[in-house]
Amino acid sequence: MSKARLLTFLAALAVCVPHADAPAYGQILGLGKPAPPVVIPVLQAPDPAYVFPARQTLTFSVDWRVFTAGTAVFHIEQQGTEEKVTADADTAGTVNMVFPVVDKFSAGFDTKTGCSTGFNKQISEGHRKVSGDLTFNYQTGKQSEVNRNLVKGTTTTREASIPACVADTLSAIFYVASRPLVVGQQVRFPLADSMRTVTVAMKIEGKEEVKTPAGTFQTIRVQPTADEGIVKNRGKIWIWYTDDARHMPVQIRASQFFWGTITFHLQSYEAK
Repeated sequence: MSKARLLTFLAALAVCVPHADAPAYGQILGLGKPAPPVVIPVLQAPDPAYVFPARQTLTFSVDWRVFTAGTAVFHIEQQGTEEKVTADADTAGTVNMVFPVVDKFSAGFDTKTGCSTGFNKQISEGHRKVSGDLTFNYQTGKQSEVNRNLVKGTTTTREASIPACVADTLSAIFYVASRPLVVGQQVRFPLADSMRTVTVAMKIEGKEEVKTPAGTFQTIRVQPTADEGIVKNRGKIWIWYTDDARHMPVQIRASQFFWGTITFHLQSYEAK
């Protein structure tokens, strides 16, 4: 690089770096200003007219590329004003031989407010075996997470702030079902994600007919998006809810650059 070009580069760099003793050209150009504060939306309460299932079991086949990768079972049960959700995921066939997975998750939310009541995970993926508990204390505005590495025998604890009400990554699927799903609109809410609070926008994209092993459904296609966190890192995600009063999820798809596309197809559903 010539001396003239080097001086030009350094001068341009100086514009972009704010100085304590001068307004700097960067500020004049709108650069170097403090980032605007992040505004976290308020989690809206479920629609009072929505009827949560008393008990329901949804069984999905999980397809990865050309393989049937395994099964996922969601169980929903209402206990007073709390909707409890559990999810079991197991690999099958060739995928199970290469990378066995047996994951169990549980969570819940208040059917009156929509606030998550906590999240638990038990993960067994290859040689990785961990368990964890995430709890929320809305009175103190804190979330606490305890993670246990079952292979190393170690435990870590973390704590962070939360707003007055948040969703978690599992029960949020069923919380969204309780909101009006109008094409062209969004359902926005705060999500507790890896000790941060991120904003998730569920974009209601359109209506379409979906064929699954459990039957053919008229559905509403919803795409969760976020600027950071697990929703963003999982690539593009879509959830198809039935276009009726139930808003039952019948298909879920995650499209990632590296792993390809993973699709959950509803195999069966029953009220038990």
